[in-house]
Amino acid sequence: MNAIETRFIEPLDVLFLRGNKLFGDPGSFGEALVPPWPSAVAGALRSRMLVDAGIDPAAFARGEASHEALGTATKPGPFTVVAFHLARRFDDGRIELLIAPPADLVLCGDESEGLSVKRLQPTKRAAGLACSADFQHLAVLPETKREKPASGYWLSESGWRAYLAGELPSPSDFVKSSALWQIDLRVGVGLDTAKRRAGEGKLFSVQAVAMTRRRHRFGTDPQTGKPVWADFDVGFLAAVTGGAAPSHGLVRLGGDGRAAVLHAVDYPLPEPDYAALAQARRCRLVLTTPGLFDLVPSHSTPTRQPGWLPPGCSPLGDGTWRFELGGVRARLVCAAVPRHEVVSGWDLARWQPKPALRAAPAGSVFWLDELEATPEALRQLVNQGLWSEPCEDAERRAEGFNRITFAAY
Repeated sequence: MNAIETRFIEPLDVLFLRGNKLFGDPGSFGEALVPPWPSAVAGALRSRMLVDAGIDPAAFARGEASHEALGTATKPGPFTVVAFHLARRFDDGRIELLIAPPADLVLCGDESEGLSVKRLQPTKRAAGLACSADFQHLAVLPETKREKPASGYWLSESGWRAYLAGELPSPSDFVKSSALWQIDLRVGVGLDTAKRRAGEGKLFSVQAVAMTRRRHRFGTDPQTGKPVWADFDVGFLAAVTGGAAPSHGLVRLGGDGRAAVLHAVDYPLPEPDYAALAQARRCRLVLTTPGLFDLVPSHSTPTRQPGWLPPGCSPLGDGTWRFELGGVRARLVCAAVPRHEVVSGWDLARWQPKPALRAAPAGSVFWLDELEATPEALRQLVNQGLWSEPCEDAERRAEGFNRITFAAY
């Protein structure tokens, strides 16, 4: 495994972080996706690396040039995005990860009444209870009264480390989205390419994302009457391996190529206690980027397995699945997977849309028991991601999809 390099990416302008929904038609609306797919930062870094190496991007796209780390347009080299997260940088230079709450965490209440944090628990399905679930165990939220879940929060690094250790994060470990970015609604004009001018009646709306920067005013302190300012910049943290990423300078990020500056940072990504997980013989597997599992056919049946299940899964016939991948073997007993996403994008090299693929969202959780793995095998699978050998899609692997971590269970 090559050394992992980390970069803090600081936006210098609003960002157009487009998702999978088409827009641009008259009256259409483009919704922002925060954070964007890891392919967005992969493309930004790869483009900058080509220019730094003096390689014509157009020649690279045509297959007439190659790069030691990037390979070719059709056969990626060893350069891979291994982590991509929302993050913030404080006045003293400290970097803090911000993680979308995993699917087994539920927030209830609000800031005025106080937040409470609860956790889904794998619970064996009652005898005679029929449902469409593929497991005998269901992820259940035990509670004595109904409460409406709170949304729009991000888990701070302290809460993430507690989660990896099997502890329940506290309400103070969550940060409201409104403290991290604001939505700036912009109006765009469609172009008439034949006449090279604005098209008649082609107005559309799109969301621009304005990340919080230092000296951003949040409001007024009710006790002192003084303004309250942010003491951090919000951006992204990218971790890469397999090649030297640019350590400074600018990249074009997101739609319209808005500027962002790179900062080389020495930031070790949070890890669970792999030795403790191996000894306990059970853990949770958590997606940290979207999982493209529809690419992976079942190895035990002629039909494709459900697209929300990781590769290496085969049914055991008792409401559980066998998970075996990269030297890690376990019984998959339960899962908490939110509604699927659709991942696509634009292929600059081929100048066409990328295939639209269903994806299990980042934060999906899978409970494993009867774990048979060494600490080294667990760490290696995290470094490899949920990809088989040979890889199902080397391009998507290089872009940073199917990345995981383990957490105590």
